[in-house]
Amino acid sequence: MQFPNKVRIVEVGPRDGLQNEANLVSTDVKVDLIERLADAGLTTIEAGSFVSPKWVPQMADTADVLARISHRPGVTYPVLVPNDKGLDAAIAAGVAEIAVFAAASEAFSKKNINCSIDESLQRFAPVLARSHERGIRVRGYVSCVLGCPYQGDVPLADVARVAAQLIDMGCYEVSLGDTIGVGTPSAAVAMLDAVLERVPVEGVALHFHDTYGQALANIHACLGRGVAVLDAAVGGLGGCPYAKGATGNVATEDLVYMLQGMGMETGIDLDRLIATSVHISRALGRSPQSHVARARAAFSLSPEGRGPG
Repeated sequence: MQFPNKVRIVEVGPRDGLQNEANLVSTDVKVDLIERLADAGLTTIEAGSFVSPKWVPQMADTADVLARISHRPGVTYPVLVPNDKGLDAAIAAGVAEIAVFAAASEAFSKKNINCSIDESLQRFAPVLARSHERGIRVRGYVSCVLGCPYQGDVPLADVARVAAQLIDMGCYEVSLGDTIGVGTPSAAVAMLDAVLERVPVEGVALHFHDTYGQALANIHACLGRGVAVLDAAVGGLGGCPYAKGATGNVATEDLVYMLQGMGMETGIDLDRLIATSVHISRALGRSPQSHVARARAAFSLSPEGRGPG
């Protein structure tokens, strides 16, 4: 076991989390969320995506969000870009980092973007080439690494191949996503080991969903392989579109609580992060979904801080 001393958390709430909200979230709320996350110490905050408003209307104001946030030194605000048109918009907005998205499942790729995995990677080639010419960093996402809603099991060889191809194309890092949250620790480690045979650990990040309550266990198991970059969403924002009512992204505050308890440095102020979780949850008209935020609320409201019961 080789646990890292320091972990970088990629906050995906403003993009991956909010894009699944049924009701449109105002630009003011998005900007406020990003600023609060930066105040809490997050240094990588996904700010939105330049996808077709027809398919993801929640992200239609990404350019406005980018124009209004403070762009603090030491903080990056990557955006998701699906094609050349999206890259044009990202360049116009002055972004320093983008992300591209591929699937490890042929069925998922064909169902969602109507092309094979190889065809999707070919579409990204000019996006990466143009980005590198302009000094824009590119991060890669690989979805369905532990299971697919359409084909079920996904061969580990396919996950490793797609991850390696994204690195070879010029992505500085690949984020391995358990899109439907079906993974368990043993399966997660087996998948990670297959990827690490082809990609150095420094180029690997993890993106686990908590649909079956396994996200933190999966992360803990994979940390032992030395992975030091983890994706999370404040308040557990998101949800799984394939499992109605299920939670989605692992909550950033739950992850930070665990990492700090393990003695790992995150650079994040947990109290401010919890306050941000409560704030955005109220703005969305619901209670925080994270264990830490709920426990902290129960503790603070109980007599003498003893908690209920």
